Amino acid sequence: MNEADIPIDIHAGKLQDWLVSRRIVNKNWSLHVRDVRSKISNALTDMPAHDGLVQLLKGAHINYFHCQQIIDILKTTEADSKNVFGFYGSQRMKDWQEILKLYEKDSLYLAEAAQILVRNINYEVPGIRKQIKHFEQLSDEAEKKINDLKRSENVVMGEYHALCKQLGIAGDNVRQELVKKVGELPKMLNEISGTVSALKKAIELYSAFLGNEECLPVLRHVSTSGNTTVYEFLYSEPPLSIEEPPVKFDTKANEVPHTGEIDFGDGGGVDFGDGEIDFGAIDGGEINLEVGDIDWGVQEEVAPNGNDIDFNISLEESGIVVEGDGNAGGAAKGEEAYSIFDSPSYRERFINELLELEAFLKMRLYELSTADKHQILSLTMMNNFPDHDAKSLTDMLSQVDVVYSKINSQLIQHLHQIKHSAKYVDILTSKLKQKLLAIDKMKDTEKLMGEKSISFRQQSVDMKPTLAKVIEQTKILQGQIEKDISKRYKNRVVNLIGANL
Repeated sequence: MNEADIPIDIHAGKLQDWLVSRRIVNKNWSLHVRDVRSKISNALTDMPAHDGLVQLLKGAHINYFHCQQIIDILKTTEADSKNVFGFYGSQRMKDWQEILKLYEKDSLYLAEAAQILVRNINYEVPGIRKQIKHFEQLSDEAEKKINDLKRSENVVMGEYHALCKQLGIAGDNVRQELVKKVGELPKMLNEISGTVSALKKAIELYSAFLGNEECLPVLRHVSTSGNTTVYEFLYSEPPLSIEEPPVKFDTKANEVPHTGEIDFGDGGGVDFGDGEIDFGAIDGGEINLEVGDIDWGVQEEVAPNGNDIDFNISLEESGIVVEGDGNAGGAAKGEEAYSIFDSPSYRERFINELLELEAFLKMRLYELSTADKHQILSLTMMNNFPDHDAKSLTDMLSQVDVVYSKINSQLIQHLHQIKHSAKYVDILTSKLKQKLLAIDKMKDTEKLMGEKSISFRQQSVDMKPTLAKVIEQTKILQGQIEKDISKRYKNRVVNLIGANL
């Protein structure tokens, strides 16, 4: 095989060592290249206006091969300075010709070209690619963050709507809607009380077991009379008037120090001053009630002996009017004016009695469903009571569960807290407001992430032409080096391998 046909393969990363080992370049070449770079910098300050030069020098690291092209262009621009001997009188031409000679001494240009090639292959091209990939990664992460924020936003918005649905409001104006919703509480409580009547049979069964007809008094009262006022439960008669404490939702109002004045909810008040009670009927500025002096409103003349009471006076003559049928009630005030379900303490009593009844029914159902009944020491006396089986007990339990779930529903609990706690409406409003603020914050972050994603993506796009140009220049330089080395070895084919661009 002819030697000229054997290619010369040189690893691009070891090109400089190869050139030194073949004595093509001096091992101290780097000490001389500095002077050449300095002269190039000075020469570039005085260049003619030429489109070819502008394109040649644009974004390129000037090397020996560029200098050759510059001289070719100067031969055109500086043609007027050429004398009859073929020499140029232009200083520009002289500067660049000198640079070319310095480059060619000891093949300095080839060593520098090899250095530029290795640097582009190992650092410049991978560095630009890494930057492009980094910007693309940042853009993808920003878009992923946007998607995560949107999912979180949907979750928080779902929680907001779920809470609004739980409260039975639209959520447009939370405070006003909550205050308005409290007005529906009495109707809702009365509807719940209608389901309590179904527990009469269970209450009778428990009463028979205890041998106490007065057990579960609150639960028994509601099952027969409904959600009456506490006053009616306590005194077994409806009140003539109900003065329920006013509901105040203005939590920003300043607290007024106690002055002895009692607010009955009618906008006015009675001032007790130093503890003295004004009955509104004072003769001569004082009231004198001696022991035994009782004014029954009788218009007849009192007997001389004032300590004697005539018990033979009829009710008609005494002026006392007795109303029958339990209608002789009074005014329900304070907690007595609340309904049983609305009063915090009696509501709790009702729920406790409901749980007590549930526990009894579960225990009795367990006894009936247990195979070895001899192990059950309690409740065995129930066999003497009216008939009841597991199915009837199960029905009773389900009815108890219905009442319990209704009285303890989230909506009822919220409305009850709002009515009896001045700050609770602020707590709910603040809770809902925080969710909306979180959504707004996530939307702002989404917008910022969107802008960053676009910016990062644009930076990666802007760097791609730079990468393409560096790769193109590197390939051109690679071909120039291969061609130069090939001339030194009788035009044998030279391949610079390992240059993965």
